[in-house]
Amino acid sequence: MTKKIVGVTQRVDKIESYDEYREALDQRLIDWIVQSGFIPVPIPNALVNITSPNGRQSTLSNWLNTVKIDSILLSGGNDIGDIDSRDLTEKYLLLWAEENRKPVLGICRGMQMIGVYFGSKLIEVGGHVRTRHQLQVKNSQTSSLPKSVNSYHNLALDSCPDRFQVLAESEDGNIEAIKHKELSWEGWMWHPEREAQFNQIDQERFKKLMNSGK
Repeated sequence: MTKKIVGVTQRVDKIESYDEYREALDQRLIDWIVQSGFIPVPIPNALVNITSPNGRQSTLSNWLNTVKIDSILLSGGNDIGDIDSRDLTEKYLLLWAEENRKPVLGICRGMQMIGVYFGSKLIEVGGHVRTRHQLQVKNSQTSSLPKSVNSYHNLALDSCPDRFQVLAESEDGNIEAIKHKELSWEGWMWHPEREAQFNQIDQERFKKLMNSGK
């Protein structure tokens, strides 16, 4: 059976000693995707044209169709608003995925981008960096969520975006996971790749999501 290709967005780092910008991915995230049974393909941020509208990114569109991306994973790193090319890349990817009904998982910043794309705003939160939370599950159908998750963020969604439902919150009431009501899209504020041992619950949920719930 041909394995599905997951397009993965990348963070952008400024390397002062070389005076250049570089794209990066945590190798553990690649490992997590591979162990889940998919082929990860990093998505370049340099394919977008900053001066063009979000819906007219022909180079990135051609790249997605040529590489035959089956689904999208919006990774963590960089605050929204810090790197214009990354923001535009991810906004276009969400537009493309919505139009083509492709599965999407947003991790940390990725979930924030999904929320912002659909009209939510970001708020600063305390006590969410380098710690763990016990998930407060909001839906009786979400028993497949992990009980304890890591946390590495200082921004959170102020509200659940339209067309989504809240799956879980942290102990202090901040949104930790969301799910689209129609599409195979989810957002998680925790990093599954940063667990010392990958959580099978995360991987099984990811597999089902990338296979459109099947």
